[in-house]
Amino acid sequence: MLGLTKKDFSLLMLVVALTMLAPFILNPFPEGSAMAQFNAGYPDLMQRFVIFGIFAIGFNILFGLTGYLSFGHAAFLGVGSYAAIWMMKLLTTNIIPAMVLAVIIAGLFSLIVGYISLRRSGIYFSILTLAFAQMSFAMAYSVLTPLTGGETGLQLRNTDARILESAPDGGGISRANLFGLEMTSSYELTLGAWEFTFNVGYYIAAIVMLLAFYLSIRIFRSPFGMMLRAIKSNNTRMNYTGLNAKPYTLAAFVISGMYAGLAGGLMVAMDTQVGPERMFWTASGEVVLMTILGGAGTLIGPVLGAGMIKYMENIISKINETILHQWFAFMPDGIEDLMVTMVYPFIGKGWHLTLGLIFMGVVIFLPGGLVEGGQRIARLFGKGKAADAKDTQSTPAE
Repeated sequence: MLGLTKKDFSLLMLVVALTMLAPFILNPFPEGSAMAQFNAGYPDLMQRFVIFGIFAIGFNILFGLTGYLSFGHAAFLGVGSYAAIWMMKLLTTNIIPAMVLAVIIAGLFSLIVGYISLRRSGIYFSILTLAFAQMSFAMAYSVLTPLTGGETGLQLRNTDARILESAPDGGGISRANLFGLEMTSSYELTLGAWEFTFNVGYYIAAIVMLLAFYLSIRIFRSPFGMMLRAIKSNNTRMNYTGLNAKPYTLAAFVISGMYAGLAGGLMVAMDTQVGPERMFWTASGEVVLMTILGGAGTLIGPVLGAGMIKYMENIISKINETILHQWFAFMPDGIEDLMVTMVYPFIGKGWHLTLGLIFMGVVIFLPGGLVEGGQRIARLFGKGKAADAKDTQSTPAE
């Protein structure tokens, strides 16, 4: 169905189910309980899951298929964000034109960067993309202040001269919307001790992510995707056969940049302010971590990696000593203090240490990322079931 194999269609349906039921899945613990700290089903974080999932899916098309490692993809995220905010300031706060312009501008910018950077390969390509990203950050931070707002960034104001709409009645602040439906609108559902939030902005971003994920499956399974895999496998051999790989790698680079621009536009749609920090090199490094952690070259891996890193950044980082003392309060005072002292460096401000240890473990023991880990578990249970079936068949009936 939808031009997909049965296996790919099942994977797509799994992602659809996970995204649509996210408010329930991400809030497994009742409000007010000691474990409610680990609930992640609130709108802002769920939006980050799917938006950075789009960013990682696009990066995976370049890195996972061609093997070209870009350290400058945050530049396209930032360019898309600035394009979207200016569309909202000058035309309309409807998110559709903003997202379209974000994809177009990011695509054009990535075409220029890719055309220059792809003249080199390996570490030289990576350094060139990093240089472009840092130059973009520097220009947004200082040189292009009239267009970017400099250090303070840009945000929507009632004084913005929008061509297709007027200022809101009552002097309120203009908000991003989809044909009048505001992104911040939410519905609260209470079931016993559980509270679930269904946010308009999240579901719009989730639908866009599902479309982006579907498109990535079609790219992976297409002849174009097979050509990209051949480039990653042995680019030199392709050149010897007379095939020019540069148009294919440039196309992959531009598609990847357009995905980043789409993610940047969605970030503005969810939170109507933009700063140059989105273009800093750490943002580019973050999407690399997401892709490798989840599983480079896999379909669902980048989404899993993005979700895990954003979960740790927003949940694990908020655990403090007070919460730890509550967790270990049942222990004798001396042991309680010892446990808090041992655990505290790995949470709160030290959550990067935990992420680093997880990343090291994945690279060493699971080169295929979280997807490989899931496959190993599935094979383990599959072997157990197969062994049970074999024993049953070989045992004579009494």
